[in-house]
Amino acid sequence: MSVSSQEMNTSFTLDTGTEELLCEVDQGVALVTLNKPHKKNALGDKLTPALRALLPVLETDPRVGCVLLTGAGDAFCAGGDVSEMGQGSAATNSTDRAQAPTSAEQRIATLTEKQMELTHRLYHLKKITIAALPGAAAGAGLSIALACDLRVGSERAFITTAFRNIGLSGDYGASWFLSRLVGLGRAKALFYSSERLDAVTCEQWGLLNAVFKENTFREDSLDYAKKIAQGPRQALAFMKENLQAGFEQSLESSLALEAQHLIECSGTAESKEAIRAFIEKRPPDFSV
Repeated sequence: MSVSSQEMNTSFTLDTGTEELLCEVDQGVALVTLNKPHKKNALGDKLTPALRALLPVLETDPRVGCVLLTGAGDAFCAGGDVSEMGQGSAATNSTDRAQAPTSAEQRIATLTEKQMELTHRLYHLKKITIAALPGAAAGAGLSIALACDLRVGSERAFITTAFRNIGLSGDYGASWFLSRLVGLGRAKALFYSSERLDAVTCEQWGLLNAVFKENTFREDSLDYAKKIAQGPRQALAFMKENLQAGFEQSLESSLALEAQHLIECSGTAESKEAIRAFIEKRPPDFSV
């Protein structure tokens, strides 16, 4: 997973197929921007499929060390595009609705597949993922933010489950992610009430890992991501797998997985460089 210094410093854009989703890679950070500011970056028929398609591309690109997901304008993502929700059934209205199936069983299977391709893929992506919230993260938009490894926000950021406001029970993993991050009791209260949590409270509850000033938010978020992207990528990927697997398996299984990953890490160029740097009392350079 080691990349050259030239690759580490490469800057380029990726074509997502729509102006509603932008992607620029700079110094190892893939900056992915939900770009529908006039609709608070609400998910819809163009944006959501493009995001699903982009994730596996970023996962396999060796020039990408970290994914920073944010929204244009003053919001992260307001959830499903409510203006599209009247065009079909509630079972698919959180996202794109092209060629909507007709039976309940088909709609359930389709929505399940879409969720697997988005928040499940994002949660298990073999790159560190960060959601950067300039403002609101609501509904399925909150689910996407919670699926990321880390979250940062501006001082004006807030989160809300919002599902009760449109008479829906929730989708894209919000109930699974939220209960693990804040506990079942708090998650229930947030779902049942659709209360807004401001940035300060989100940081206190562990929903935001850092809060930045509004006027420097985007620069600070990118700097935050670059520090991760310039780290030991193989080790970070293994750390992510170890931590997430720990939720679902026994201690014995976790010890075995840790042993496997540590032995695999020990022979990498990243590990050798880190050990040399430690002995020489200097910062490691993982681009060598």
